[in-house]
Amino acid sequence: MVAHKTPTAKVDDLGARLERELGDNLLSFMLYGPAVRSEGTGLATTLLIVRDASPTALRSIETHIAGWTKKGNPPPLIFSQQEWRSSADVFPIEIEDMREAHVLIRGVDPLADVTTSRKDLRRELEREIRGKLLQLRAEFAAAASNGKQLGDLLIESARTFFVLFRATLRLVGRPPPQEAESLVSETGEIAGIDASCFEWILARIAGKKVPNLQEHDPVGDRYLQQIELLARFVDSFDAKGADEAPEQGSN
Repeated sequence: MVAHKTPTAKVDDLGARLERELGDNLLSFMLYGPAVRSEGTGLATTLLIVRDASPTALRSIETHIAGWTKKGNPPPLIFSQQEWRSSADVFPIEIEDMREAHVLIRGVDPLADVTTSRKDLRRELEREIRGKLLQLRAEFAAAASNGKQLGDLLIESARTFFVLFRATLRLVGRPPPQEAESLVSETGEIAGIDASCFEWILARIAGKKVPNLQEHDPVGDRYLQQIELLARFVDSFDAKGADEAPEQGSN
């Protein structure tokens, strides 16, 4: 958990409203992701866990969620208590990412008693990388001839792949660094990808002035090639080793 980052006033206000309406039905409400990692996206991603997630039980918070989303915020992920307890084998990437960057707003820490295995992590990671790679190829084909569109695509997709980079490092038993540059460097080291191909993207995300990309810019070609190499690395990861690896999130 990132202790030095405090939740924004608007998230705390939403938490108070949810708690007032839900009462004992609210078990956990937390902020996680970009807003905690200070990635500059401005997204206040939240998780809400309740005893009863039926439409009737959640009716009292509908107006609060609607007002929240109208301000440009994503709606909270809502789990019932039973669903959350059984989700560790399905969402190990998301759970471990939450564990590393979250702030509890109301209730009890939902991650305290949740563990994930590398076997499940490898399975979800391969599926996610393959799916995101197919999507990237399709969007790349449409954007490659326009420098601005290509640059926007690389930056947007990189934010998604950075989540998968963190998961890749966890897969091999290494704690992922918070800083994007170190994350790319360490992933390149263990997966055999060229970290220098991400320099333009990292500079843009950091707000540095770098030349705009041109049509069919080599930066885009190299970026796509590295993502393909990452997919091959995860695909070839020793499944037996993943089966025998210790669980994460446990002491």
